[in-house]
Amino acid sequence: MERALTRLMTDVEVKHLPEQGRFEAVVDGATAFLLYEQTPGRVAMTHTIVPAEIGRRGVAGRLTATAVGWAREQGLEIDPQCSYVARWLRQNG
Repeated sequence: MERALTRLMTDVEVKHLPEQGRFEAVVDGATAFLLYEQTPGRVAMTHTIVPAEIGRRGVAGRLTATAVGWAREQGLEIDPQCSYVARWLRQNG
């Protein structure tokens, strides 16, 4: 089901803010974000936060897919410290 929801949210713009160590998306005026900490060769994805008013719409999946794509493009090992990111990786590879 998460894959289908992620596809539904493809029109959501996810911004990468490397100076803040986060990816974020604004949906209906609410900001969702995924936090990360980068070290040489590795990125720890630590928290994914989606406000309740925009929850269950695939926003977390879209944030995670974008962050994972970025990490893989950079050749970084992903340390999924956030339980949502860990589950997303198990389900989506």
